[in-house]
Order: sequence, then structure tokens, then C-alpha cells
Amino acid sequence: MRSFLLLAGILFMQQGMAQEKMSPEMLWQLGRVSAETLTDDGSHVIYGVSNYSLADNRSERNLFIVPVMGGQARQLTSSKGNEGLVQLRPSGNLGFNYKGQYWEMRGDGSNALQKTKFPSDVQNIRLSPNGKYIIYSKDVKINKVSGSDFYPDLPKSNVQIYTDLNYRHWDTWEDGYFSHIFVAPYDNGEVGAATDLLEGLPYDCPQMPYGGAEDFLWSPDSRKVVYVCKKKFGKEYATSTNTDIYVYDVDHKSTRNLTEGMMGYDLSPAFNEKGTQLLWLSMAKDGYEADKQDIIWHDLSSGKTVNLTKDWDGTVSSATFSKDGKSIYFLAVVKGTEQMFVIDLPRKVKEVSVKDIKQLTRGIFDINGIVGESNGRMVVSRADMNHAAELFSVDLKSGDMIQITNVNTEAYSKIGKSKVEERWIETTDGKQMLTWVIYPPDFDPNKKYPTLLYCQGGPQSALSQFYSFRWNFQLMAAQGYIVVAPNRRGMPGHGVAWNEAISKDWGGQPIKDYLSAIDAVSKEPFVDKNRLGAVGASYGGYSIYMLAGVHENRFKTFIAHDGLFDLRSWYGTTEELWFANYDIGAYWDKANAKIYEQFNPSQFVDKWNTPILIIQGGIDFRVGIEQGLQAFQAAQLHGIKSKLLYFPTENHWVLSPQNAIVWQREFFDWLKNTL
Repeated sequence: MRSFLLLAGILFMQQGMAQEKMSPEMLWQLGRVSAETLTDDGSHVIYGVSNYSLADNRSERNLFIVPVMGGQARQLTSSKGNEGLVQLRPSGNLGFNYKGQYWEMRGDGSNALQKTKFPSDVQNIRLSPNGKYIIYSKDVKINKVSGSDFYPDLPKSNVQIYTDLNYRHWDTWEDGYFSHIFVAPYDNGEVGAATDLLEGLPYDCPQMPYGGAEDFLWSPDSRKVVYVCKKKFGKEYATSTNTDIYVYDVDHKSTRNLTEGMMGYDLSPAFNEKGTQLLWLSMAKDGYEADKQDIIWHDLSSGKTVNLTKDWDGTVSSATFSKDGKSIYFLAVVKGTEQMFVIDLPRKVKEVSVKDIKQLTRGIFDINGIVGESNGRMVVSRADMNHAAELFSVDLKSGDMIQITNVNTEAYSKIGKSKVEERWIETTDGKQMLTWVIYPPDFDPNKKYPTLLYCQGGPQSALSQFYSFRWNFQLMAAQGYIVVAPNRRGMPGHGVAWNEAISKDWGGQPIKDYLSAIDAVSKEPFVDKNRLGAVGASYGGYSIYMLAGVHENRFKTFIAHDGLFDLRSWYGTTEELWFANYDIGAYWDKANAKIYEQFNPSQFVDKWNTPILIIQGGIDFRVGIEQGLQAFQAAQLHGIKSKLLYFPTENHWVLSPQNAIVWQREFFDWLKNTL
């Protein structure tokens, strides 16, 4: 009897722990898992875990190893800083990047030694498979920009001088430096004379603003380097998405363009294991960054190139060859989730039928990364709205999964989970729209709950089962809110036509889709119709500003983060003009008059009547500071309860841990006081 009571007490304690409410601080204590590679024998996977210190206001990433079928994980590194880009060496050692240098350690993590001694830090360092060459990227001064560049006798001048676009990008002003790739002989830490593959040219590789090591790679025979570059400068760069795939021959020191005449993005190259074939992701249209993304299959000996997914009604996120080269596995968003698909390849490079594309995984989750193949299984990264990413192993025949890592399993055992419901809602034009509805962990259908309409950014990014550390639905629901998250017009996963429908119609049908979603869910007896709010960032912030003028008193409060308030001033200050040109168009072109009159939030300020929290990053050059300031000033001058949350050192996102906590505290404090 005593044993039974003890067991009951333990179960009661566990149940109580499971009902603990998620908080911003708990969210930021979670480890962030990202994969590196499989071991040569495929028995283990190496991965990194980033942990954030609120006190130190920074992150630290360490490396771990765990069996592919799950089991006890073992920590490989513990040094201060961030280790990454792990490479398997024939000796059994693990190569990795750390503090701007190349290091090696034993397979058990011991005897870590710095191998290179570059005079200044470099990035994205990798040895060739045969170990005879090294490749890396570093910034090179190409153009004069500062006053002291032009006038050396005035070294304290900080003026910046421009005669062309792109004078700033994402969160950084152009300073005349460009990221270049270097190839050099390598002998056990000794680096020989390096060749700059972009010598003297004002081009970047990796691609700015957030490209990385995926933009260049070695061929398996170590004789070629394949890299991604947009070889354009100035206005051409600012108005074009035309990146190309280049092959550099190490022996002959020659370069050729594999994608000449392919006018959109060409990205993410990958070799088959033999090095005879290549794949990459490609968009057809120049200037359209959200175009359908296809898989291109290329034979290096014959030069034959085939678009494998041109007739498939979807857009590909990432792709890789199978280990035997007979298949290609890829990820794509489908109906609000991201899943893994496979294409079995014919012997020769030729077109395949849509019927040859098979979906392998199904479920209410996102497969958001492919790591590698091992003995009939694929290691992937997986997340959902209740769980941050962990690594899983997928059976390639059945699609069944085993969870490999458990970085946050203990933390989640103490946190109440939200029910995530899939609903299909009819839109004003008679279409069926998927809408995610996320409920508080202790949801009681007999009570009434304040409800938030979540407006996704992009505008053509997926609203799938992602797990954000800022726009976190689990955290919102834990504070007692129902969250309504519609897959409105413009999102991938519902066919190409649905994805494309938002361009030049930002304030039209997509806004109606939002209203359809909140109106439908508001019919439920557990939704408090007098306590509806709407929140969003980027295009989602634009949506908030737009809804503020047309919502007809549906909402009691708004929160807009880095949203577009005035399209004219936004077009005049944003940097990636290919996006602005395709989706909005220049304001001086009369063909775009409807957009600037009917879909411009600043045109409807006279109808604003609802409290609004406005959040703005100080170094956000995608949606410049004037957007948030104008919106706040307009709200204040109209006598509307409003608050400005200004982050001087944050860009389009909020990356600093302490700033992120302030963001979330202010977010929920605003909702508490206004909803």
C-alpha cells in the first residue's frame, strides 16, 4: 500500500510538473539543435547545441555525438565559443572551424589542436577530400567607400561616398569589402599560396546577407570547387536574383558557368557520391525571389541538364542525392507542414514524371533539414509547434521515425503542451484555406478565451509547423490565448497558383483571407469576440497596419513588428529592389497606382481607432526605421493608445537574448493591458 501511495505521489508530481506554464525565460533556456554530419560508418551523428546565457547576453555552441538509432549522447567540445562545420578526416580525426581557424581533434573529442595560423580570422574552412587543399572565405577590400579611402590625409573622416546601389544590405552599410573564396595547397596545417576565385571583382561568395558554407563545396575527387555567386554589381545587383553555379578546375585554374541562361536563383549545389553528377535548386524568373523552386539534375561528363520537378505543383526547400546516387530526397512544404519526398532516378539524366515523386513522411510536424543516410534510414531535423528541433531517424521504406537526440526532452516534460488543430475555412472567393488553431495547454471549451490572429511575414514564406524563439505559438497559448494562424494567399504548400496570388495584391485577397479566418473561428462559443487581437512582423506587420484601417472594430488591440507602413517611403529606402519591383512596383509608375492608393496602410490612418504596439529595429534596412516611426507618430497624433518599442542594434529580427526577453515581456504586457 505504501508503494502504491508513493507511486501515486510521484505520478501526481509529474502531472503537476507537466502543467508548468511556458515563459520567455524557459523558452530561452532550451538548447538549439543543429546537425553536422554522420560518421563514415553511418553509426553515429555529430551535431551542435547552442545554449544562450541571459547574463552574458550571448550564445555558446558545443559539439555532441549520438548513435543513429538513439542512445546516450556524448559531448565532444566544451570550449568557450562556437565550434562548427565538422569534417571527417581519413585519419579518423574530426576537423572543425573554431575562432576563425581550422582545428582537428580525435573522434572522441580529445586532443583538439589548432592546425592553421591565418594572420586574421577566416570563415567556412574546409579541407579537400584528399587533404591536399584547403578552401575558405574572407573579406577583401575592393572598392573605395570611406572618406579616408579617397583622402588618406584625412584618416579621421567617417563620411561614406556612394555613386551606385547597393549601398547597404540587410543590416550593414557597404564598406567596399566583399566576401571571396580562396583555394590553397595544404599540408598538415601549412597553407600555401592562395588563389582568390573572385580576384579583384566586387562580388560575394557566400551570398549576402546570410549565405554560408553551403555556397561552395569540393568535388569528391578534390579536383573541382563548385560555388554560387551573383556576378553583378550596383543597380544590377539590387534588382536581380540571378545567381549562378560555377565550377572551378583546381588543376587548370579555369572557371565555367553551369547555369548560363538560367535567369533566377540557382543555389544549394550538391554532388552525388561518385562526383559524376550534380544537383541544385533553381528558380526560373529573374527578380522573383519567391518563384517556384525546382531541382535541377546535371551530368558533368555529358553536360546534360534536366529540371526534375518542373511539372510538380510545389516548391522545393532542399535536396540531396541518396548514398547510392539512385535517388534524390527533398523537402517541401505541403498543406502547412514540411515533409520529405523521394524521386527515383533513371540511369541516365532525363526527365521524370510527377508520378515518380513520392511523399515519404506524413504528420503534423516539419522535417526542416536532411543530415545524411545510414543503412536504409535518413537522419533529419524535425520540429513542431510544441517542440524545438531535434534529430530523428526516418525509415526510408515506411517513413516511421525514431527520435535520436533528447536535448530538450526533460524541459518539455515539465511544460504543458498546446493542442494544435487543423481547420479548413472557406474564403470570400470560395476557396478552402488551411488555418492552424493553437489552444492553451489547459484549454476548457466551457470558458471564453482572448484570441490572437497571427499574420505571417514573407509574404511568401510558409506557415508550417515551425518553432520560433520569438513568434512562439506555444508561449502565446501558455499565457491563455487561442492563436489563429491562417495559410492565407501567398504561402507555399498549396500549389503554385496559391503561392503566387499575393504579388501586387498585398492589401487585397490576403487581407480578406485573414478576416475570413478570424471570423470563422470567432463563431466558436469559447472565443471571446470582445477580446480579439492581431499580431505580426514584416509583411505580417504590414498586415497589422492594413487591418488597423479596415477591420471594422473586430480587434481590440494590435502589435506590429518591423512592418511596412508607407509603401512610397519603403520603396525609396529598402535594399533588395528585386523584391520591391516584383511585388509592389515603383511608385512613379502609373501602372502601380492602385497598389499605392488602395493597398498602402498610411492611406487609411484616418480610420485607425485601436491601441497599437509598434516595434522597430534600428538597423533593419529591409524595412527601414522610418516605417515604425511614421506609424507611431501617426497613432500618437490621432490620439490612439500606442507604444514604440525601438531596438537600436537589432535588424529585421531580434537576436540578442536580453533584447529578446524584453521583446516578449513587452509583447505580453501590452496584450494584458489592452486585451
